[in-house]
Amino acid sequence: MIAFLRGRVIDKHPNRLIVDVQGVGYEVHVPLSTYYEVGEEGAEVSLRVHTHVREDALQLYGFLSVLEQQVFERLIGISGIGPKLAVAVLSGIGPAELVGAVERGDIARLTAIPGVGRKTAERIVLELRDRLQQLAVVPAAAGVGTAAPADRLRDDLISALLNLGYHRPLAERAADSTLTSSDDLTFERALKRALRELMH
Repeated sequence: MIAFLRGRVIDKHPNRLIVDVQGVGYEVHVPLSTYYEVGEEGAEVSLRVHTHVREDALQLYGFLSVLEQQVFERLIGISGIGPKLAVAVLSGIGPAELVGAVERGDIARLTAIPGVGRKTAERIVLELRDRLQQLAVVPAAAGVGTAAPADRLRDDLISALLNLGYHRPLAERAADSTLTSSDDLTFERALKRALRELMH
C-alpha cells in the first residue's frame, strides 16, 4: 500500500493532481483544500496517502494534513459514503469545521455541502460523533492562502464548482457574482461565498 508520496506536481486540477516521484507519475485525488495549498505546477509536495483498492481500480487519495486524512478515513467507514463523496465533503467544509459540526449535531451545515442530503448528514453525525474523540483538532486558520489573480481565481472557482456537480451556467454565474461583490478574495473564501449563493 502507498502511504506517502513526495515529489513534484506536474499536472493540477481541482480534486486531482499528478505527482512525479522519480520519473513515475502518480494520479492522486485530493480535496479542494489540499489542491489549493500544494502550490503551482512544478512545486515540490509531500502528501499523506490513502490507497483505495477496488476490483477494477487502485486509487490514491492525498492529503496535506493528518487531520484531513483521519477525517476522510472515518467518513469512508460510514455505510453509503465512498471516497468520491468523502472528498466532496472535505471540499465543501474544512476538517476542523466538520468535526465541530458533528459535535454540535449541525445537520443544516452538513446538508449545505453539495451532494450531502439530510439522511447522509444525519448518518455522518450519528456515526462520526464517537469516532472523532481521538482526533487532534487544530483551529481552522482564518483566510488561509493568498489572493489569486482574478482570471485564474475565476477559472479555478468554476472548475471547482463543476467538480462538485454544478452545471457550467450556474457555476459561471455564481463565480462572476462572487468575484464582482468583493476584491482580494482567497480561493477558499470565494468558494464558500459561491456555494452560499448557489444554495439560495
